[in-house]
Amino acid sequence: MHCFASPSALLILIRALVFLSPAVAQDRTTEEGEAQITDPNVECTPYTYPPVSQAANQFPSIWTLATILPNDTAAQNLYNSIQGQIPDISPKGTQPESLAGDFSDYSYPSDDPDCWWTSSTCDTPKTAGIPSDITTVPEPDTLGYGFDDGPNCSHNVFYDFLQSKDQTATMFYIGSNVMSYPLEAQRAIADGHQVCVHTWSHQYMTAMTNEEAFAELYYILRRLTQFQMEMMKLVIGVTPTCWRPPYGDVDDRIRAIAQAMGLQTIVWQYDSSDWLGDPTTTNENYQDLINAAMNGTFNGVGTIILTHELTNFTMSEAIMWYSNLTSVFKHLVPVGVALNITKPYTEDGYTLPTFAQYVNGTHTATIAGSASGTNSSNSTSTASHRPSSTSTEGRNSAQILPINSVGWLVVTAVLVGGAFSV
Repeated sequence: MHCFASPSALLILIRALVFLSPAVAQDRTTEEGEAQITDPNVECTPYTYPPVSQAANQFPSIWTLATILPNDTAAQNLYNSIQGQIPDISPKGTQPESLAGDFSDYSYPSDDPDCWWTSSTCDTPKTAGIPSDITTVPEPDTLGYGFDDGPNCSHNVFYDFLQSKDQTATMFYIGSNVMSYPLEAQRAIADGHQVCVHTWSHQYMTAMTNEEAFAELYYILRRLTQFQMEMMKLVIGVTPTCWRPPYGDVDDRIRAIAQAMGLQTIVWQYDSSDWLGDPTTTNENYQDLINAAMNGTFNGVGTIILTHELTNFTMSEAIMWYSNLTSVFKHLVPVGVALNITKPYTEDGYTLPTFAQYVNGTHTATIAGSASGTNSSNSTSTASHRPSSTSTEGRNSAQILPINSVGWLVVTAVLVGGAFSV
């Protein structure tokens, strides 16, 4: 047993060092240029990305409950076409309180007829024809690694860290964030991460009407009938096939809507509770996961943990605990890789490695064309999570080196050196 420093002390060190950044030239017109910026005050300053600003009237207002926009015949036609696939289950609770998770006025049967996750953490639907939620991964001693609520405007240093560790993950993106920070969303594809949907406005889905739930997924996802680009496709050039319900709030009605739109429901088995912003609770939850791994809990089947790129705190926690996770799990991989989903998007031309390929060192995703939405081409390239010294993006060698001189090597040494009792 080794104990060099307390988690709380290390968290203070990491937050102080990792999120300090040198001054760099600021190009806010391309993904590569945006990725050079590591001052969070600059990163989180609003900017204009013409493909998004020019299409803004085709989307709901950010952070508002989505509904089908007037005169959006493509959305209305698609919604009409799937209504027969939606079970006759009423919305839960009373809006607007229920949209924020207040179901105190709602009486629900104790036998959980709708497989309502918020009521019972039910993940095996009771309505025929709906697949079970993904809560674990089939590969032993494997952690399905991912982060909710992105893209965070200040995530560049965190993504630099992941890239320096040759690590990719599954990123569950909120439509309103994608609209505000499209170049940050593009970086996920450039770095080789898997991108999934996390709704338009991040509210409790079971509180919504059928049309509202449809719109929350549709406007971040795509228009299937006319192939006009919705937010994800407009910004990152691909259409995801996976989603995570905010707060895990899903029932058979919402699952059916997502399934009709080609989305696989992914939840989790362990919750870091990092979103609470409480270091004590978060550290205890990370340690519980590590203890379970050390005790052989995942020798037969791997697991998934809920973590976030929500704030500098949540990203700092992920950095702080990374080496501990890699010391007890044989593999940390994107959820899609753990499930051997090699085609993570509806478009042809982008493939993830299989699990076997990933763990044997093939950490590249093949892309035919561009990941920049409307700026697509017919070229073929690769997105990979290579260490910064071999990055083909031409940005991290310039970006991380000044951080190293301030303290990146200190942070890395702390992490690799086993700073916690395990």
